[in-house]
Amino acid sequence: MIPEPALRPAASRGPGLERCHASRLYAQDGALVLRTRGRTRRFPVGGTAGVARAVFVDAAGGDRTRVGPDLPGSWGEVQLQDGDGALVGRFDIEDWLPEAPALPKRSVQGEQLLARTGVAGLLRAAEVPLHVVRDGNDPLVATKGAGASLGPGRSFPAWYWGVRAVAGSVWFAVFTWVVFSDTTVPWIVLLLAATAFSAPVARLALRGRTRLRTGRHDPVVRERVRPGPARETGATVRFRRDTELRVQDRDLVLRDLGGQEYWFALSGPHAVTSLVRVEDRTGRPVGVELRGPGEQVRAVFPWDLWFGGEEGAEGWSRLRRAAGLAVSERRLGGRGTAWPKGPVLGTGLLPGSGGEARRTARFPGTVAGVSSTAVMAFGSFFSVVQGLRIADPAPGPAAAAVLMGALGLVLQAVPYAIHQLRSRLLLDRPVVERTSREGSR
Repeated sequence: MIPEPALRPAASRGPGLERCHASRLYAQDGALVLRTRGRTRRFPVGGTAGVARAVFVDAAGGDRTRVGPDLPGSWGEVQLQDGDGALVGRFDIEDWLPEAPALPKRSVQGEQLLARTGVAGLLRAAEVPLHVVRDGNDPLVATKGAGASLGPGRSFPAWYWGVRAVAGSVWFAVFTWVVFSDTTVPWIVLLLAATAFSAPVARLALRGRTRLRTGRHDPVVRERVRPGPARETGATVRFRRDTELRVQDRDLVLRDLGGQEYWFALSGPHAVTSLVRVEDRTGRPVGVELRGPGEQVRAVFPWDLWFGGEEGAEGWSRLRRAAGLAVSERRLGGRGTAWPKGPVLGTGLLPGSGGEARRTARFPGTVAGVSSTAVMAFGSFFSVVQGLRIADPAPGPAAAAVLMGALGLVLQAVPYAIHQLRSRLLLDRPVVERTSREGSR
């Protein structure tokens, strides 16, 4: 059992969802412990080379160069230093803020950010003194020692990056040689086709691996609350099916329709503490606020989307009962008072269009985005072309190259076509339209 406070990773989906289940940073037996997928590392506190202090560099980084390592990200970083001020470890605080993907950069700063992530409570539990500086050039900022990375791990597994990098490098080299030399050597064409084919196969393998490994994690779920939207919200079948709040044994989890999950602790100094039902001046409910340390609003649930429909009252009752949080009400002030104030998780859970919903719900890609898919498709098509070129002198290699190219195109096109057709015909249609259609049968 991992003791609290334990830091939860930033929200993720697809291959990165396993980080939300497995990765934690916590204090235990005189050490800071980092647990990631398949690995646990300990960083002793105190002693000659152990962690003696922590420095939170509350400053934007990433593009700025100074003496020593660059500061990653724009939320700031936490440095763990030994007694001489040398780096023992470091982490970008954004990696341990669950709602970071939904917030503008640095919309939360300073002590509020430390409390929200749980870093402040974790360092107190580990008895590590914490210093906050606002400038990356402050004398307290370490400039010597590489320091270990205490992040939750990558979203995509190392083997996938390795396959794509090696196959991509070989394919580009062979492709360049084929184009400029105008060669038709059979084994060269086969190598070109094989490296191009490996990319869609690796992506398909990643999808299968993600499904299997995510299914291995089975936390105790006390309650699942799905949205009960009012009809005028335009909620879709996909929104009703995939969006949910899960009350687990140790976490409250918000899942959006893209499969991204935001994990909030239910115990410890950084746990969520209360549910606040917000009403307008007339007493009509407008939403619910999920609050954490210092009454910070961690997430909001618009009333019409979550609890405004026929099943909404039951969902609100089940959420209050299962979460075990304090429940209160508050009324907005003057006319036209905006709610919520400022950026917060939960306001954009229902996409504005079917196209946006389909993009959100697709299996996540790499940072290359659509460019990676376009290159993969071109590589498969080029394999077919080159295979046809050598059909007369080398029919065997030609058939293999054409087969790999055609199959590569199929492996890319079929999942995309299924996703688009299923989404357009069923999932991205309004709930009321589906209900009325079923009633007319």
